[in-house]
Amino acid sequence: MPYVPLTWLRDHVDVPADATPQTLADDLVRVGLEEEAIDTSAVVTGPLVVGKVLSVTPEEQKNGKTINWCHVDVGEHNDEAGHRGIVCGAHNFGVGDSVVVALPGAVLPGDFAISARKTYGHISDGMICSESELGLGEDHSGIIVLPEPAPAPGADALELLGLGEAVLEINVTPDRGYCFSMRGIAREYSHSTGAAFRDPAVRQVPAANEAGFPVIVDDDAPIRGNVGCDRFVTRIVRGINPDAPTPDWMKRRLIQAGMRPISLAVDITNYVMLDLGQPLHAYDLGTLQAPITVRRARPGEKLTTLDDVRRELHAEDLLITDSGGERILGIAGVMGGEETEVSSATTDVLVEAAHFDPVTIARSARRHRLPSEAAKRFERGVDTELAPVAADRVVELLVDLAGGTADAAVFDLNTTTAPRPITMDISLPGRIAGVEYPDGDVTGLLEAIGAHVEREGDTLTVTPPTWRSDLVAAEHLVEEVVRLHGYDEVPSILPTAPAGQGYTLDQQRRRKVADRLAGLGLVEVLTYPFTSSDRHDEFGLSDDDVRREALRLVNPLAGDRPLLRSSVIDTLVEAAVKNVGRGNTDFGIYEIASVPELNGQPKPSPLPPHAQQPSDHELAEIYAAVPAQPEKLGIVLVGNRELAGVDSAGPRSAQPYTYADAIGLVHRIAQTVDVDLDVRQVAQHAPWHPGRCAGFYVDGQLVGHAGELAPKVLTALGLPARACAAEIDLSALLDAAPADAKQLGRLATYPPVKEDIALVVQESVPAGELLATVRAAGGKLLEEVRIFDHYVGDSIPVGTKSLAFALRFRAGDRTLKAAESAQARDDIVAAAAQRHGATLRA
Repeated sequence: MPYVPLTWLRDHVDVPADATPQTLADDLVRVGLEEEAIDTSAVVTGPLVVGKVLSVTPEEQKNGKTINWCHVDVGEHNDEAGHRGIVCGAHNFGVGDSVVVALPGAVLPGDFAISARKTYGHISDGMICSESELGLGEDHSGIIVLPEPAPAPGADALELLGLGEAVLEINVTPDRGYCFSMRGIAREYSHSTGAAFRDPAVRQVPAANEAGFPVIVDDDAPIRGNVGCDRFVTRIVRGINPDAPTPDWMKRRLIQAGMRPISLAVDITNYVMLDLGQPLHAYDLGTLQAPITVRRARPGEKLTTLDDVRRELHAEDLLITDSGGERILGIAGVMGGEETEVSSATTDVLVEAAHFDPVTIARSARRHRLPSEAAKRFERGVDTELAPVAADRVVELLVDLAGGTADAAVFDLNTTTAPRPITMDISLPGRIAGVEYPDGDVTGLLEAIGAHVEREGDTLTVTPPTWRSDLVAAEHLVEEVVRLHGYDEVPSILPTAPAGQGYTLDQQRRRKVADRLAGLGLVEVLTYPFTSSDRHDEFGLSDDDVRREALRLVNPLAGDRPLLRSSVIDTLVEAAVKNVGRGNTDFGIYEIASVPELNGQPKPSPLPPHAQQPSDHELAEIYAAVPAQPEKLGIVLVGNRELAGVDSAGPRSAQPYTYADAIGLVHRIAQTVDVDLDVRQVAQHAPWHPGRCAGFYVDGQLVGHAGELAPKVLTALGLPARACAAEIDLSALLDAAPADAKQLGRLATYPPVKEDIALVVQESVPAGELLATVRAAGGKLLEEVRIFDHYVGDSIPVGTKSLAFALRFRAGDRTLKAAESAQARDDIVAAAAQRHGATLRA
């Protein structure tokens, strides 16, 4: 995010004297630059004045430290004795020096309030300040000694040091990279307010000559057909003073922009980059061997960058090298190396100003996790004509501030191409925006951004300026016209909603499922659909499990999650782990999301060219490569569904979630969409516990699983014991649902007949299968059936179990006779005996 100090902005555009960061934000938002924040962290408030040291008395303390008891003249702020007494621990000043004094009532950066206080046996009535205490730098070892002639004692030091200035931080969209500079922001302020803009890039620069430090571009692996470097300027400055300090005004501006002052040569390159938008690099000329060669990395090459990290290079990395291409100087446009950096002994400097391919730089910066200030600008597009201007400005500052001499040698390798002209109908902005723009306004606004406009009839031929690499289509020009004319001029007209039928039946059912789960106390969550093969290992998936077939992302957001999930549970468990880690140990969560199913090898998708509409054939190939993405419902249950407590009946113990709860939730979901499920016990299906997992079938098709997660899985994930989960193919359930919405029948007026039976079957017979047999055999008279008891004990044979069913019979047109209900019950017993070998328990 660029930082915009008003004092710096005024160098390039006429900003009113009464402007504030807030009024600046209001002006910039009109042209699409949004306010991110107003930074007041470095603002100093209260009395900060110039002081003259009258006396310094060293006093050794018991802890071995020596402090100075000072009398300081602060002009009109002096006490009755004609000075202020201040304790200071620094020793880099003496009597007669002019210093900066924070008086009681001042508040320094970091909300550090100054007050008179007793310390080391004295009342210290203020503080003599160092750079770090005022937010001007990191030097805290010594206080600031002002150069003579200094202002009189008591003069305001806030204005003298440029402190007390709040800084506007703005949000720049990726297509507006030129606004990562004071030059670009000043231009936009001029567009917004009409203030006079003075382009700092308009300057005469020396022409290239044969004596320049040579550069060779050897790029045999261009990305998308773009060579990695199409411009490279080198300039030389000799005899600089390596000890020359960075001036306070430059330090202040760097700090305001969020950068740390380092050394004069480096600070100058950073300052010019922030001012003009052109990244630069300074080399110690004495360490270089001509020519510089720009090439791609070779297999196995490594580089120690300026952050002291040894990095393994990738074949796509663009490198700056010398010694015939053998020695690596840095990763182009990202970060330099250690060997040729400017040091405290450097007297001769080579200045580099280049233009690199945005895609190459963006990939290298992300690959090495180096979001440098240079990379931020290169990947968004830098003005191709800016390199010689920025290099000349650096040379000028090195000569002025470091005492160097500009070498006559100038090198400029330039293979850049001019911006491509764009044709546009002059009425297009009005047709798209719904605003009538006069022809003169359209051409005038395009010329205001720096474009060259030619008109023939109603057709405009627009050549964008070199700093607007984002303008490649007529629609981009339309956006510029609308933006500069004023977004507030575009009328807000609500579209008329066409008459329709409301939600489809599937949409209604999907919402009913979500409402049902929420009504049962579960919380809906949304998780990112990215995962890794490590999750498959944690789940214990076999090597041939189809869920290991996952789409791999070409450019993942996180390097440790390069795959699209093949199961909602893959990412839902992450939400569960986060909740447990934050102390929430009793909950149920669910998520409904689309999940890609590859069902074999994925088809490759073509990558259409940039800024061109794909052909019908390309679109067909893209759609054909998209895998099926059914909607899945995932559920995770952790801890207790009911907490321990006390009610009218007395103490109540906690009721933990069990696999039966997970299975029961799936049954309720099926009831919500009017689908009958066939439930079967599953012996083994990762990540569920063997024997505590149920599979759900619709017309013989497996649609999901539910149960308790395996102990090994819970340990690998860090979830509590007995946590449960379910995953259902919601799309398959909806496909199996009735074509018409279920209609509520007439209220039954005839009495029901209730019967209870207990059937004894082998323990291997699934309860769900027996329940399905009972339901089918009961016929139309069976209104409801449920299992209410499960028994294994001495009164029945070993290896068997007893399942008790509550039956309710009813006829819609008459009162049932005893014989009718008895016959229905006997039919059920007979069917159970035939299909499962069941016997009626006495």
